[in-house]
Amino acid sequence: MLLRDLTARIGTGSSVRAAGPEAGDVLVTGVTLDSRSVLPGDLYAALPGFNLHGARFVADAVAAGAVAVLTDPDGLADLSSSVPVVVADDPRSVLGAVAAEVYGHPSEGLTMVGITGTNGKTTTAYLVESALRAHGQRTGLIGTVETRIGDERIESVRTTPEATDLHALLGLMRERDLDACVMEVSSHALELRRVDGVVYDVALFTNLSQDHLDFHASMDDYFAAKASLFTPQRSRSAVVCVDDAWGRRLATEATVPTVTLATSEEAGGDADWVAERAERAEQTEQTQQGAFSLRERSTGRVLRLVSHLPGHFNVANTALAALALLGIGLAPTEVEAAMSVAPDVPGRMEVVASGGPEGPRCVVDFAHTPDAVDAALAALRESTTGRLIAVLGAGGDRDRGKRPAMGAAAARQADVVVVTDDNPRSEDPAEIRAAVIAGAREAVRDGAPGATEIIDGGPRSSAIAEAIALAVVGTGEDRPVDTVVVLGKGHEKGQEIRGVKHPFDDRDAVRAALAAVTSSGVTS
Repeated sequence: MLLRDLTARIGTGSSVRAAGPEAGDVLVTGVTLDSRSVLPGDLYAALPGFNLHGARFVADAVAAGAVAVLTDPDGLADLSSSVPVVVADDPRSVLGAVAAEVYGHPSEGLTMVGITGTNGKTTTAYLVESALRAHGQRTGLIGTVETRIGDERIESVRTTPEATDLHALLGLMRERDLDACVMEVSSHALELRRVDGVVYDVALFTNLSQDHLDFHASMDDYFAAKASLFTPQRSRSAVVCVDDAWGRRLATEATVPTVTLATSEEAGGDADWVAERAERAEQTEQTQQGAFSLRERSTGRVLRLVSHLPGHFNVANTALAALALLGIGLAPTEVEAAMSVAPDVPGRMEVVASGGPEGPRCVVDFAHTPDAVDAALAALRESTTGRLIAVLGAGGDRDRGKRPAMGAAAARQADVVVVTDDNPRSEDPAEIRAAVIAGAREAVRDGAPGATEIIDGGPRSSAIAEAIALAVVGTGEDRPVDTVVVLGKGHEKGQEIRGVKHPFDDRDAVRAALAAVTSSGVTS
């Protein structure tokens, strides 16, 4: 696209003006805000950052082939450039529109599904994407774990990419003739306008609970960021789970056509759809394994679905995915068939070892908020015949207020809580563990029915090994099988300690600990 056409299209209402050399017939073929990623023909967006202004790297960007620069007045003040410069009072506010224009509005050629909420985004995204593939569509996926472009997989850097990368990815998906893209949309992405230029065909809301209060000033601000997805500028329709008060509030404030979902009559009130478990007397083997009905209140129409992952919260995730498919045009029978295919959701209630005569059942899950810890442990409690042993920590340089609440949630649900390091980042790991332990002990003092033992497990590999050693079932013993659940990191393959990211995968650590204990012949 010619730079003069680009500035003309985004200039209205955005205070964009030309500066520096005449734009002329400069052809812009890409956009990036990272000077290290510039390709010949790119427009380099020199944005103000938390520590440095991107204008400091304009020379590097031009040397790498940038043909134009987008910046703000502060960036322009110190800028000496041999290429045309476009100046916007708030360049981030126009970056999504710029990227959409340069890449030809690729989202318009795809069915777009966006999912936001505190917990359940990743699982719900995989459920939708898996069902679409089962239905015969070629799909893309953008989220916390990975980016998928058809069969190609790329490890994700963040939940939602920057606007420049997002539109480039969507452009690639369109070039490869994909039909749909399913995306996790984080509150950071909404606040920082990373998804500008995309209008989702359907937007989903899972829930809201305490998280990211190091970034958002309050829960109301956190909610407002999420709620911005449910406006005509960002979506065409919505499905909102109203199991919590935030969902009920969103259902009244959303300004796009909205369908509401509840996973019980008590939570639902007048929800459009209600998930219903079969009465115990009517249960079959299949219903006991997670089948449920989703009933439309106004018509009595019923979808018969299976939740492939344990826990009541996964009933909500499954129901949201099903309603998303209805919302983009699949028939009820097509939804049921597509949702019957079991998805592969990395690090979400992922069973690493199934239990048995030589060891416990071992599960890895990404739960890293108080509500998610509570829900994950409650789900596993239902299917644990022995003790439930939880391993968890809290991240450093993040919302400190949730640390005691996470410990308390674990103490209320688990029999044994082993507190360990998550990603301590720049903080002292022992201090973070102490905050989690304090919350767990306070819950026990307040009469929590769960934990009888709270352990400072130290570093993560040691804590996982200690938990598994506590839970190992001796060969031939006639006793219930314990469950060890390692919470907080899920799919992650690294651990950040004092600025260094070390290779670490909870699943590998669990396997190594199991192998060490069984080879030594140690039993609990």
